[in-house]
Amino acid sequence: MRIERLVAMANDIGAFFDAEPDKSEAARSVATHLQRFWDPRMRRELIAHHRTGGQGLKDVVLAAVALLSADSGRT
Repeated sequence: MRIERLVAMANDIGAFFDAEPDKSEAARSVATHLQRFWDPRMRRELIAHHRTGGQGLKDVVLAAVALLSADSGRT
């Protein structure tokens, strides 16, 4: 899938959770959503994009992908 589409989809999810006043909780919620509902290949592409700067990702999504990236490094 094109990274632009993944970024747009992730940002849509981030926009939903961005209403959460606790930004750490919002990031955890985005990460949980991505973990539960996204295909592992999609997550890997998003993590790789994050590692190259994460251009176009909302702040809450950047934080969420950082959490996913940290988790993927432990497995």
